[in-house]
Amino acid sequence: MSGLKRITLLLAFLPLLANSQTLRKDAEIGLLLGGMNYIGDLNSQSMLGKVNPAAAAIFRYDFHSRWAVQFSFAYGHIEGGNPDVIEKRNLSFRSQVIEGSLTVQFNFLPYQNGAYAKRFTPYMFAGVGVFGFNPQAQYNGNWYDLQPLCTEGQGLDKFPDRKPYSLIQLSIPFGLGLKCRIGKYFTVGAEYGFRKTWTDYLDDVSTTYVEPELLTANTEEMAAILADRSGEYESGHAYAPGTQRGDDSLDDWYAFFGLSITVKLNVFDVFRKHQRCDAY
Repeated sequence: MSGLKRITLLLAFLPLLANSQTLRKDAEIGLLLGGMNYIGDLNSQSMLGKVNPAAAAIFRYDFHSRWAVQFSFAYGHIEGGNPDVIEKRNLSFRSQVIEGSLTVQFNFLPYQNGAYAKRFTPYMFAGVGVFGFNPQAQYNGNWYDLQPLCTEGQGLDKFPDRKPYSLIQLSIPFGLGLKCRIGKYFTVGAEYGFRKTWTDYLDDVSTTYVEPELLTANTEEMAAILADRSGEYESGHAYAPGTQRGDDSLDDWYAFFGLSITVKLNVFDVFRKHQRCDAY
């Protein structure tokens, strides 16, 4: 049976397997602790950026020596945007990221619970995710949500092609990892994954500057203040409307990586056996 057919059957019958001995033997729960960083307009599209702590709860089912499926719920922060010496944009942001994902793992080596010769493998993974975010900027010691301010004229009649962006988006998580069985019940691993998104507004920066008077009239004064902060860097400097503020030809990405530890579900059967023996 092909890997794709196995995955389809697994997703169809997973609820029926929830209480089975097979699932308890081959399924694991655990934590992944590491970091999250952002790739976008406010770090020059670099693969490197400010790394913030992140964590995920994971459920993994090794349904074949070559295949596994993993459900993850992750939480972290991304940020970017030190003063830009060349362009003097002086834009910055931070955002929390809450993500739920379903990925399929392919093991490069045969991997099986309880088999000494199959305790270690590198793997690759890909899947689908849903994440929430909320870019904010700091001004005079206070943090402001940027999406409601429409800093690039989103939703205004003058810019019909600029729609307000949603704070809930789809992503494609993919990457590489290593995992190794420790003893009978535990697995340790390392994983690095990217998230391809379909939004250029993780950082609230994408297109061009708009007239500050237009922002003030349609939203509030803070929108104009946070849309063009170049005057804070160089007194009296401001960008003309229509000047490039971001690069809308490339969507923003983020990455999530770390170390994991999981335990097989049937470890709890051992505790139940001990309890029955004590009662007897």
